[in-house]
Amino acid sequence: MKILVTGSCGFVGKNLVCALRNIKDGKDRTHPELMIDEIFEYDISSSEEELDEYCKNADFVFHFAGVNRPQNAEEFMKGNCIFAEAVLDKLAKYENKCPIVYASSIQATLVGRYADGEYGKSKKAGEDLLFSYSEKTNAPVFVYRFPNLFGKWCRPNYNSAVATFCYNTANGLPITVNDRQTMLELLYIDDLVLSMINALNGKVERCEFDGINTVLTPRGKFCTVPASHKVTLGEIADLLEEFSRQPSTLVMPEIPDGSFAKKLYSTYLSYLPKEKVSFPLKMNTDARGSFTELLKTEKCGQFSVNISNPGITKGEHWHNTKWEFFIVVSGHGLIRQRCVGDGEILDFEVNGDKIEAIHMLPGYTHNIINLSQTEPLITLMWANEQFDPSKPDTFFDPVDNTEEK
Repeated sequence: MKILVTGSCGFVGKNLVCALRNIKDGKDRTHPELMIDEIFEYDISSSEEELDEYCKNADFVFHFAGVNRPQNAEEFMKGNCIFAEAVLDKLAKYENKCPIVYASSIQATLVGRYADGEYGKSKKAGEDLLFSYSEKTNAPVFVYRFPNLFGKWCRPNYNSAVATFCYNTANGLPITVNDRQTMLELLYIDDLVLSMINALNGKVERCEFDGINTVLTPRGKFCTVPASHKVTLGEIADLLEEFSRQPSTLVMPEIPDGSFAKKLYSTYLSYLPKEKVSFPLKMNTDARGSFTELLKTEKCGQFSVNISNPGITKGEHWHNTKWEFFIVVSGHGLIRQRCVGDGEILDFEVNGDKIEAIHMLPGYTHNIINLSQTEPLITLMWANEQFDPSKPDTFFDPVDNTEEK
């Protein structure tokens, strides 16, 4: 299959082209049914001769080229409708009836209803052009009315409030929220790209529009990506503020799979400047070695790393409710546990060459001993709750103290 992507250097085009390359080169094997031979990339620097050749040979067209921030309003129609007509003319010239995806906008839905902006008008004209072309040629046409888009590589201070908010927050710049209750419908770029890849296989979600609302229907005239999120500007600003504090608090907020928060966090991170990509962690160091908290979560405890110097024993305490995993990743050690009030000791010899997780049981006092006299013992630790100094749930009791209590 030979695929033409117009607007290949734009936000959507770049993300799609990268995804298609991964499939073509065998780096993404999650779509084994797709065999991609060539990807024709057309953008503003390409020639008309190249576009002509691409339209002659393409088996599928993604038409993403368009204008959304021109110097004058007349350029909307030129970039969003007239250029689409030029692409269709070239396809018709070679009697190429390959499928076409047309990237329209939710702004086209508003034309004649609530607003008559030039951008929406130009996108609506482009839609009508595509539908008319399909009726004349029987070429499959998939018209998507995308809402506001966000994700990596989206240009800030251009036409995306989310991109601007992420960029400014990542770079320590202020953001302006005039109305925290302003609601946005947002579509994440990876969800869009997956839908485009599905369209290559003819798998599309059909819809119609009731006012400005999307109504899924198998016989719908339009296509949609049913994975958008409706969030307020205030919610976006609050999440970004929370993300920006993570290096100092170490607390990772809840980011469930598929959630807007997860997608926004990934987007935010893509705008971090070099000096914020790394950040220091507080190492608690003494003669025995060090202990460093790595990451805290709101509901799933925290991660830490413990370094024990040669011959050192650490621990010698127990917990009522707190429990942990000890995972030795380097060195040679011994983990010992004893039920409080009992004399039996459970011994676990551990080695970084054979990584395993050892439960630190509630009600069992425990320690970890570095058996090496030359090498440090490095242990990754996970606790089921964040450490709370007001109720540490930690009580000293040497493991070797086997006297009855």
